[in-house]
Amino acid sequence: MGLISDKAFDVLRSIPYLLKGVGITLEITVIALMLGTIAGLFLALCRVYGGSFLHNFAVVYSRIIRSLPLLVIVFMLYFLGSEIINIPAFWAAVLALAMHTSAYQLEIFRGAIQSINKGQMEAALALGMSKYQSIFAVILPQSLRRAIPYWANEATIVLKDSAMAYVLGITELMRRSEYVSARTAQPMLTYIVSGLIYLIMTYAFTKSMAKVESKVRIPGLER
Repeated sequence: MGLISDKAFDVLRSIPYLLKGVGITLEITVIALMLGTIAGLFLALCRVYGGSFLHNFAVVYSRIIRSLPLLVIVFMLYFLGSEIINIPAFWAAVLALAMHTSAYQLEIFRGAIQSINKGQMEAALALGMSKYQSIFAVILPQSLRRAIPYWANEATIVLKDSAMAYVLGITELMRRSEYVSARTAQPMLTYIVSGLIYLIMTYAFTKSMAKVESKVRIPGLER
């Protein structure tokens, strides 16, 4: 019994070591989200307002990427990419997450853009604004506000999916948890602690985004 208690105590003493992996987890998540948001918004605009080529490209991209498991994309970038250029494991994980989330963010932004009444575009054009001025000055500010809750949900998914980076040996939270589990022979307790850390990060992010949504919400904009 005493041995079990000592091993459990070793897990608790390893929490600072696990927390060092949180920084890498957040770094992967933030960079992937930034790249995915830029790509997703661009592709959404291509799908809604682009010509036939850009529209079809966005549709095909979305369908292909969303049909592939994230792990497959990670391995494709890391192993296939290394045959062309040497992609570090960190960037292979980041780019895989960015590609994966961009396909889902494409659909989020597309839905938000198309939810804006067509009369607003017509009114902007009638006031003498160009098509692009109407998109960026009238449509996007409103659609981005509507997209916040759905984007926040996707962001929490990316945060949790960042654990997939452990398969490439990146010492983020999940990989460090594996090391602690092997050293202490306490996998249950180790992964409970790791799960609680993920829960705290997810909860903090969700609450933060809820506050952002409440501040930028325009009364009467929602359906």
